[in-house]
Amino acid sequence: MIDRTPLWKPSKARIAAANLTAFMHSAERRWGVECADYDALHRWSVTHPEQFWTTLWDFAGVVAEKRGERVLADANKMPGAKWFPDARLNFAENLLRSHDTADALVFWGEDKVKGRASHAELYRAVAQTAWALRDMGVGRGDRVAAYLPNLPAAVVAMLATASIGAIFSSASPDFGVQGVLDRFGQIEPKVLVCVDGYWYNGKPVDCLAKNVEVVAQMPSLLKTVVVPYLNAAPAIGKIANAVGWNDIAATIETTAGPRVDAQKEVIFKRLAFDHPLFIMF
Repeated sequence: MIDRTPLWKPSKARIAAANLTAFMHSAERRWGVECADYDALHRWSVTHPEQFWTTLWDFAGVVAEKRGERVLADANKMPGAKWFPDARLNFAENLLRSHDTADALVFWGEDKVKGRASHAELYRAVAQTAWALRDMGVGRGDRVAAYLPNLPAAVVAMLATASIGAIFSSASPDFGVQGVLDRFGQIEPKVLVCVDGYWYNGKPVDCLAKNVEVVAQMPSLLKTVVVPYLNAAPAIGKIANAVGWNDIAATIETTAGPRVDAQKEVIFKRLAFDHPLFIMF
């Protein structure tokens, strides 16, 4: 017989203090709907989607140039329904609204590389990277591809790409050359952000040779940006049109390189709600 006893339940005090509980109370006050529990909230969300998503937008404080009056257009079409068809906003702007000294990123690459970045530091890194991408010829609708592990530069590159209205895609550096070309070759990126290598189970895995091959077979590339991870100053001379990450971006404080203070603001391109953000494989 299966034991269906939950392993853990939140206390009543914790439930009362939860953001979801506050959202349910907001819905009750605004629409007179009964949201006594999660099941009731879910029923309301699917029977009154316009009310639900309007309430969520306001409760979350979405940053936008405008929202518009329409929440859902062509609701009976699937595919074809359009959410917030009149809205103009930027994904990165909403994630970068805080500029304080609290931690935004805490990074630990096995036991080799550690670092932290505040919201203010992350904003500065994104600002400088976005300006660099523009200088490289990247604009709205263009693609930026990342051949990166899970490290701060990946977050910075994604947010910088989104801030200017370009489209981000990524692949893990443990992919082989052909696997990367099969993916990125379809989307024709203008810029590739890659890494000199990564750590796996305490051992360094060099990626520079693979980067050379990938870049040589992607004619759409205008520039390749190499992020230092194994070495502070990797040898990138064999990679066509390559530049070091530390030369274009305000780096997060890790052993990968020095911190550079970017004094520029992010200029967020506000776009339609359904403007493409990611290409995922």
